[in-house]
Amino acid sequence: MCTVVIDVTDDGARLLAVRDEDPQRAWDDLGEWWPERYPGAIGVHDRRAGGAWLALNPEAGRLAVLLNRADVLDPAPEGLLSRGSLALESVEGRSPQPGRMPMHGFNLLEVTPQGSRVLSWDGDELRETPVPHGVHMIAHDDLDDPRTARIDAWLPQFAAARPEDDGWADRWVEVLAESTALSPEDDRAIIRDNNPHGYPTMSLLFCTAEVSAEGTSARSHVLSEPGRWA
Repeated sequence: MCTVVIDVTDDGARLLAVRDEDPQRAWDDLGEWWPERYPGAIGVHDRRAGGAWLALNPEAGRLAVLLNRADVLDPAPEGLLSRGSLALESVEGRSPQPGRMPMHGFNLLEVTPQGSRVLSWDGDELRETPVPHGVHMIAHDDLDDPRTARIDAWLPQFAAARPEDDGWADRWVEVLAESTALSPEDDRAIIRDNNPHGYPTMSLLFCTAEVSAEGTSARSHVLSEPGRWA
């Protein structure tokens, strides 16, 4: 139930990403957690499966964010693989390819200076959606999907605060803070408690990131209490 807001420009993109996960699942903040297998990759590390939610490779100029989505694997077959390697493989230049993948559904947002796209796997089909110029949002459904209550509620506000200078991150974080006037259980909320919606996950942190020909970088802010703004 993660959320990403992205502004695609002529030479890259700027984005705000909110991570939702089970608070009991151990993880590590942004760092170089894979020096042997993925040298140069920086990301938010999932200790259980060893993968990443968000990853970037500054030298390669790549960034990727993994968002879970609903799929058609019901009941789920045995032997499913973790999706945690997807963002790391992506920033190394190895994207998912069409064909059967033993994984639950995902949206993989890939960002480079040349363009951005979403690769969506629903357990049955892999689809590619280019992200056009301008401000967009994605969560557990499709890009800019009005069925996602928080996209329908907040995409206009983020678009109105479209980043055009070095103060973009502050302005978007202000919109994020404004959204927390909603209860975290409200389906329109971005900082979320997903338990009432059937998922044992809560918002744990948010990151702001930039990808351009001049460089790729990310900063994170860990919430002091899961699902709560502080």
